[in-house]
Amino acid sequence: MTITKVLTVSRPTRAQLLARIPGFVAEVAKGASERDLQRQLPFEAFKLFRELELGTLRIPAALGGPGGSVADYIEMIAAIGAADSNVAHALRSHFNYVENVILSEPRERDAGAVELILSGKLFGGAHTEQGTARPGQVTTTIARKGDTYRLNGRKWYATGTAFADFASFSALDEEGQAVGVLLPVDRQGITILDDWDGMGQRLTASGGVILDNVEVFPHELARRALDNLVGRHCSTLRQLHLAASAAGAVRNVLSDGLAYVRSQARSAAHSSAETANQDPFVQQVIGEIAANSFAIDTAVAAAAVALDRTVAALGSSNDAEIEDALIESALTTARAQLVLGQLGLRSAERMFELGGGSATSRGNNFDRHWRNIRTVLNHNPLLHKSRVLGDYLLNGTTTHLREGRVF
Repeated sequence: MTITKVLTVSRPTRAQLLARIPGFVAEVAKGASERDLQRQLPFEAFKLFRELELGTLRIPAALGGPGGSVADYIEMIAAIGAADSNVAHALRSHFNYVENVILSEPRERDAGAVELILSGKLFGGAHTEQGTARPGQVTTTIARKGDTYRLNGRKWYATGTAFADFASFSALDEEGQAVGVLLPVDRQGITILDDWDGMGQRLTASGGVILDNVEVFPHELARRALDNLVGRHCSTLRQLHLAASAAGAVRNVLSDGLAYVRSQARSAAHSSAETANQDPFVQQVIGEIAANSFAIDTAVAAAAVALDRTVAALGSSNDAEIEDALIESALTTARAQLVLGQLGLRSAERMFELGGGSATSRGNNFDRHWRNIRTVLNHNPLLHKSRVLGDYLLNGTTTHLREGRVF
């Protein structure tokens, strides 16, 4: 008689994964400012992220995962952002992909997607292109060649792809129809460039990808739709991920400000205080930054709760409930981004009131916080968000809230 051993893979629980986050954050924080100054991409952080299996957090228990909530994931991103907002931001494509997978019908999932995520694989991608008349237009092409296809083009904003194992790309087929593909990043013909030249978030690997006659197998064509209800939910989640990354940067403003005052800052020449930490104006600035960070964190957390309600609604068959949840989560996330836009930038600027010329030292690199927050906020027009929010409150207009694009 032959005895077959069945090997079971032990997966971490939600509680175990959440307990790993503080240690990961502490490691990411080491040398974060120096990495920014020297433009050293944080490959080691993503290696550790894989090892700790943190990328599996949102996989439901029913699919073999820990069953973490949107609120769990968003707080993790904010915590990572407090160490290095580049690392937090660069995980955006991965969690967007995971969310699409877990909420899509099994027939719409990429082949083996859940298993790949649970094995620790990370996902990136690039869909935007430069030089087109409007955002979202695609010139990358995919054409059949024998039993496979060939992909050709050049992508931009490939955030996180340099750290990923797989990446998704959009293209037009021979009939001019939009097609998505999911490919391993080490496939011949894929070249990931480190040419992102933004003033902030410089270590997110957000530059270009060259696709030169890349072979694509039939099973690598994406089966999921991006313009459905799940797509709208994920669009909002992508926006909240950005806000959480920047919320973390504001936390970093506070921690850097406290450390600077305690270790380096001197009281002003006309101050009645002997030390900076006793200076009432320094105390006032620290208090203001702390309050701003609290307000931002509270707004981001509220949006995460709203998105968890959307996830629950998507599991029902009540169309009205789903639509209401999608609209509410989009509105709440927009509000959070608007709060961030006002208070986050102010906090990053106000921290320079904590000291004199030494606060502007290149070695301190405090300006990275303003640069990083400003760069995140430039991903989508806040003026448009505030106008849409006002139009909804005044007139009940939901046109742009239903698009599944920047909301």
